[in-house]
Amino acid sequence: MKARSATRADAAAIAGIYNEGMDERVATFETRHRTAEDVERWFDGVHPLVVVEDHGDVIAFASTSTYRPRECYAGIAEFSVYTARTARGHGAGRRAMEALMVEARGSGFWKLISRVFVENTASRALLRSVGFREVGTYERHAKLDGIWRDVVIVEKLLD
Repeated sequence: MKARSATRADAAAIAGIYNEGMDERVATFETRHRTAEDVERWFDGVHPLVVVEDHGDVIAFASTSTYRPRECYAGIAEFSVYTARTARGHGAGRRAMEALMVEARGSGFWKLISRVFVENTASRALLRSVGFREVGTYERHAKLDGIWRDVVIVEKLLD
């Protein structure tokens, strides 16, 4: 497995992996499948996006996005990490997060944050293993399929 910066040519593979996670209902509140064109808009020149390849196939990705629009938060990014269903449990998510942290730090970010569904124990374990701490829980954060869901807030200082 090899991690690298993502390119627009990876957009279809990234969308496919994201859509798998969406369908499983333990990774995101999003409900509309993403297309390659949707993912191409993530390449804004500010927020790092990495992929992990295995034998030339993209099997995982990690991305950053804007946390809040206020200037004082410019060094904080939200992040996501997803691994293809068939590649889970073999370290691809960890490799994606390690690469993302390096790229985010190199891009001037000092902190990464996210929210993880409480029951997503695999993601929570991954994030703890790469140094994230669980800060707290947002109860009834949003509804997914008409059901209130709680999320755990995670953060990591990059310096």
